[in-house]
Amino acid sequence: MSRTFCIPAIFFLFSAFVLLFIVSISLPYLTAMDITRVNTNGTVPVAGDQTMTQLRLGIWSYCYTILDGNTVCSNTGHGYSLTLQNSANTTVNIASSWTLGLAVHPVACGISFGALLLSFSQHITITLLASLVSFLAATLTVIAFAIDIALYAYFKNQMGQLGFGGNTITGPGFWLTFAAMILLFLAGFTVCCGRRRGRMSSATSSAPSPKTGFFAKFRRN
Repeated sequence: MSRTFCIPAIFFLFSAFVLLFIVSISLPYLTAMDITRVNTNGTVPVAGDQTMTQLRLGIWSYCYTILDGNTVCSNTGHGYSLTLQNSANTTVNIASSWTLGLAVHPVACGISFGALLLSFSQHITITLLASLVSFLAATLTVIAFAIDIALYAYFKNQMGQLGFGGNTITGPGFWLTFAAMILLFLAGFTVCCGRRRGRMSSATSSAPSPKTGFFAKFRRN
């Protein structure tokens, strides 16, 4: 793969890997890296006599901010669930089936890292593999982003039953996943173009030069 395509491909893959890695850490370790969040205006009661002002859903857990400004996170786990109730005693439930699929994010992150390592090779076969792995990572990221959209839509609908539908928004993790998806598709196409150009260059350089006879130098132009 020529340098013209090699450097952009490595840049796209590295950027996508970093974004997916940050998203994969998520809550409760990075409380700002949520998929979706809702502002409840302090009208949802939690443990004791405290009330919740904001709720965030991440990949591994959910976190909520109470009225005094402290943040409390649930136990870390794959596929969590939660139940909310407003002051009018309306109850909604977010089942674990809506959060189980969020684990696709770290899987896409790992595969994008593999594509990044393969992209350093100049061998034609390895660059083909790098392109395929890049598109595989991009496909998984598309699935992860679709899961994010589904979770956001369902969460917004449930919060609407509590009166907070207008206060439900997407989080930074949602948009970082979208950006990583675009970068991975760009990387896959860039590696493909680099491999194609590398094959054409190899074919041109290896083509036999036409033989000329002894009398050819006396031939008129």
